[in-house]
Amino acid sequence: MKKDLKRRDFVTRCFRTGVTCCALVYGNSLLAFDHLKQQSQKPDPKSLCYCGYKCPPDCTLYKASAGNNIELKEKAYKEFMIKENYNIDFNPEKIFCFTCKDKSKPAGIILTSCTVRKCAIEKGYECCIECDGLAACDKELWKKFPKFKEMTIKIQKDFRNA
Repeated sequence: MKKDLKRRDFVTRCFRTGVTCCALVYGNSLLAFDHLKQQSQKPDPKSLCYCGYKCPPDCTLYKASAGNNIELKEKAYKEFMIKENYNIDFNPEKIFCFTCKDKSKPAGIILTSCTVRKCAIEKGYECCIECDGLAACDKELWKKFPKFKEMTIKIQKDFRNA
């Protein structure tokens, strides 16, 4: 059974189809262009931690430290496996982090134990992506998180090639 199509319905369907096709064709290229634009930006060592990590704004340990929130500190203590990694029992006075670059605040156990941070500071770097020896570096952090080291080396390449 054939249904008659009114002119208005025909034009509306064609318009919707055209818009959909344009979105499919150009949408992906626009997304790719945006991705390339983001990739071409040179990583800023000052905006990264000494190890190349960028602390998320919702970091439990930072929020707990900034607000001196004991419940959040307990949660962060478990999340960051502080007992397992640093053999320290929970003590709200010892569990804190104000980011590794805030020199106006005290450095907690995680920062004082970080050999990557210590090395970057000793060498005068804002971030280890500035170091020529990164690929060969065998600090504990890199041994413990080899995929993170690979990502940091990629950031270093972007930093040097941009």
